[in-house]
Parts: sequence; structure tokens; C-alpha cells
Amino acid sequence: MELIRLDNVSLLRRTQEEFSYDLKRTFFSMLEGNYRKPVRRLVLDSINLTVNAHEKVGIVGANGSGKSTLLKLMCGILEPTQGKVRVKGSIAPLLELEAGFDKDISVYDNIILYGVLLGFSRAEMKQRAREILEFAEIEEFKLLPVKGLSSGMKARLGFAIATDVQPDILILDEVLSVGDEHFKMKCKKRIDSFWQGNATILVVSHDLDFIRQYCERVIWLDRGKLMFAGEPQETVSKYLKYST
Repeated sequence: MELIRLDNVSLLRRTQEEFSYDLKRTFFSMLEGNYRKPVRRLVLDSINLTVNAHEKVGIVGANGSGKSTLLKLMCGILEPTQGKVRVKGSIAPLLELEAGFDKDISVYDNIILYGVLLGFSRAEMKQRAREILEFAEIEEFKLLPVKGLSSGMKARLGFAIATDVQPDILILDEVLSVGDEHFKMKCKKRIDSFWQGNATILVVSHDLDFIRQYCERVIWLDRGKLMFAGEPQETVSKYLKYST
């Protein structure tokens, strides 16, 4: 059964030049006759892709190839410029572990909010909150606003919440090395439990040994294009040959 489907998906993103081109500057440049439209960059180019239930899929490619952008489209964080993205089931994204929190409300309330946004009831999230706080090792900070946590604490909290709620689809973007060695081992054990279960997993990683060992299928992106998708060893070999 298909859980994720991308049909002819392309995405244009604004460059830093366009972000900085404010209204006032645009107005005066038009008056002076030297206005030029800011450039947009094609980040993803006509991607066709399906991911089936229970698949463990790796995504490889050089920095800037569009890997993280692809995951953000799947999560609904970004909308495609062209094409359609269809996703079935609950999805927990571990993209930027410090992002996505309301920094002005408490750690405890952020846990409840995250779960509710994923479709869980407040009552269920209240039951889960204690285990999440214990796993993140921040029980004593539960009433503190998130903005009062260190970056490491926020990363641990993000990982603890997303992996506790047992989503249908788990999205991982270079988050397999969170925190100190003690916490890394805890993360690895929890990720292992997902791999052995029925969750559908998509993972971006530069750790090619991990990709070869754990993934059933690998997608290779280069400059926004899907270059190849197939068996891990073959895909990684093609990627390495192309990169050298």
C-alpha cells in the first residue's frame, strides 16, 4: 500500500537576494528604472516517487542536492511549485530537532501540543508526557518555557516526542547523533525498535554504511534531480562513483 506519492513534483525557492529585497528597496529601484526581478532557484526538478507501507528508505546526495527539501515537502512544511504530494497516515518529522516548538510556553505544554497536532488526544498525550520527559532527561524542567532550555535539551526533547508517539511514517534528517554518547546510545536503541517494527521510515544520512546496512531501498538526489532509486548497495555505489 502506498503511503507517500510524489507526481512530477518541482519546487522553486527564493534565493537570499530575493529574501532581502524588501518592499521599500523594490519601490525605489523601480522609480530609478533599475529594478530586476530576484532570481529563484529550482531546488527539486520533476520528482516522481512512491514509498510503500513498512518500507525503510534512505536518501543520499551531496549537500544542496534537495534531500531535506524533499522531506519537508512530504511533511507538508513546504508546498510544491508544480505537481502533487500525497501522504496517508500520521507522520512524525525529525528534521531540525530544535525547531517546531512554541518557545514561550512550557516544555510540558509543547509535548501536549505536538501530540495533538499529530492527531492524538490531550488525555493520551498527558499519559505519555512523563515517559517523554524521562527519556529526554529533562523532568525537572517541564514547567520551564522552551526558550529557557539549552539547544541540546531542545534536541533531546524533539527526538523524545517524535519517537514516542509511534507514527505511521517517521522522517529522519541527520538526527542519529543527538547529544552526548550516553544519549546517542538511547537514540540508537529507540531507532532500532522502529526498524524492527511496522513503521515506514525515510532517512537522510551521510553515513553510507548505515544506509547500506539498514535501508531496503535508497534514493539518490543530485541538484534536485532523482538520479537513481534501487537496492542500497547498487545505489550507493553509483552515487560514490559519480561523486569521485
